[in-house]
This record gives sequence, structure tokens and C-alpha cells, in this order.
Amino acid sequence: MNRVCAIPPTDPPLEAALGSDARERAQRNGVGSLSDSDLLALLLATGVAGQPVTRVAQDLLSHVGGLERITRVGPYRLAELRGVGLVKATRILAAIELGRRVTLKGLSCDATIIASFEAVAAWAQPRLAALDHEEVWLLCLDGKNALRSARRIAQGGLHGCALRPADVLRPALEDAASGIVLVHNHPSGDPSPSSADIEMTRALVDACQVLGLFLLDHVVVARSGARSLRELELFDE
Repeated sequence: MNRVCAIPPTDPPLEAALGSDARERAQRNGVGSLSDSDLLALLLATGVAGQPVTRVAQDLLSHVGGLERITRVGPYRLAELRGVGLVKATRILAAIELGRRVTLKGLSCDATIIASFEAVAAWAQPRLAALDHEEVWLLCLDGKNALRSARRIAQGGLHGCALRPADVLRPALEDAASGIVLVHNHPSGDPSPSSADIEMTRALVDACQVLGLFLLDHVVVARSGARSLRELELFDE
């Protein structure tokens, strides 16, 4: 009788669970929330028999001395590591090169300056005015009012969404903002600030003063136009 011998594969349920955990966290919190080894594990996709993909990623980082040294190793030395191979090594190096090119292109582009109500409205109107639900965005600026980042920090239904000063200040501090602009839309089509908008803005002004953060404006956009809460004299100059 012929006997067929097979190499036992990596346990599929465990491999799938480890991979899906990183994917779910990336989808829920953004890829920036993942560790270096998590990101590598997503690129590697699979491990080898007896060694899950997370372990392969951790061993790779340990072997080369950290993420910043991967490109110094080169594809062929990476390919020699257990669980990597030339295809996966090339995929990792391609991802690093892609990130490098994105960074270089970002540095070469002219910065978006957000220094006036008109500039905020021009940024927000095409993005938010036509939505059928409310979104709140935080624009983080540097010391020269150049846009550092734009984050959606809340999303609600037709009648708005709840927001606390902490929901604004936390990402502003994470992005090292010198100044911030809050902007949201009114799906109703009327940009007039509501009493809830005014109350929340007052609370945010007080919180920013405590932290020494400059709140430039809170702008409401809608299909019929835009309104600035700074015009309501809620801000201390």
C-alpha cells in the first residue's frame, strides 16, 4: 500500500484569527494604530508551519534591528529568513518605498493655508455641504496656519451628532496643532448655528484657553452657504 506523507500546514484557524485581528483594528482605528510588527504581518499575510505570521514579523524585526533597518538588508537577505521568501521580501520593500514616495510628494506640495473664514468655507463646502448626514471635522494647523491634518471626529444623522471638547482636543494634541478650526455641516441646508452649536463652541473656547491652543473658528456649512461662529463674538481675541 502506498503511503502519502504531507507536511503539516500552519493551523488555518489560528492564522486567520491572528491576521483578522490586525485587519479589524486597522479598519476600526486606522492603520496608524497598528504596531510595526502588526503592519509587517499584514504584508506577510501568512506564516509557516508552527510559526504564525505575527511571530514571523516579530522575528524579522528582531533580526534586522528594527523597522528603519529593513531597507539596508535588501530583498535577498530578507528572503533567507524563515517564513519570508523573495516574494514577501519584495512586497515589504515595495510598501516601504511607496511610503517614502508619498512622504516626498507631500513635502514638495504647496501647503494649504487656512487663515480665514473664506478659506475654511472653500475647503469644507465641496466636501460636506451636500451630505445627507452631519459630519464634524477638525482642521489642525501649524504656526503659519498651514493645514497639518484634517480629521473627521464625529458623524451623526440628519439631526446632528454629540461632541465634547475632549473629542476635539485629543486629536489636536496628537497632531501637535498650534491652532485648530472646527467645521461641520447642516444637512437641512440652513447653515445658521443652532443653540447646541453655540453651547459646544463656548465650552471648546474655554477648554482651548486652558491648554493654550488657538481656536481660529467654528464654521457651519450647508447647501445654501456657510456661517462663522466667530461672528457671534464667542471667541476671545
